[in-house]
Amino acid sequence: MDTPEEAVAAVVAMDPRFTGIAPFNPDLIGQSSWYKVMPASGVGAYVVQIRIGWGDCQAGCIDEHLWSFAVLPDGTVNQQSESGDAVPPDAFPQPAGTGQTGGGQTGGGQTGIAGVATAGPTCPVETVGDPACAPRPVADATIVVVDGSGVEVARTTTRADGAFFIAVPAGDYTVRGEPVEGLMGTPEPTAVSVSKGSASQVQLGYDTGIR
Repeated sequence: MDTPEEAVAAVVAMDPRFTGIAPFNPDLIGQSSWYKVMPASGVGAYVVQIRIGWGDCQAGCIDEHLWSFAVLPDGTVNQQSESGDAVPPDAFPQPAGTGQTGGGQTGGGQTGIAGVATAGPTCPVETVGDPACAPRPVADATIVVVDGSGVEVARTTTRADGAFFIAVPAGDYTVRGEPVEGLMGTPEPTAVSVSKGSASQVQLGYDTGIR
């Protein structure tokens, strides 16, 4: 890595959801998503911090998720930390020149399926608007994609924030979540159409069994 820009590119290559992320601008009001790059020990090593925020970002964003990555001189990316709320798929940055297409798809140049798995309810009696009772992310859940013939074409596991991305060619698919220990049943299978150059968005909801 010779420049901070190359360090950021290495992180984006590892996780396409960050495609289009912009540098932090202290003079920009309402900037929901940004990155910061700092030199680390070792020539050509960097620490890249990424923040995704959502919910009334003109007032500073109600929710946010933070990542920290170490990028080594040879381009190796190691995640150092991750914290925050589960990120809605549409909160991730959208590159300039792309836009939403039909069916909840967003651009970004990555062809595939992006989503988030959450579990709820989290309170015996949920209170509308109470953050303590919001659905929680489901980490390490196995997500399977099958084609129109029911043949499995890809699978992955969710990250700590419940998010996932699966690269598949354009076409029609069904996304399902496998059983997770401690949660009841599985999410309803979700049909999705993928267009070339777009990441179709899905949300999978697990049942905690709390009533």
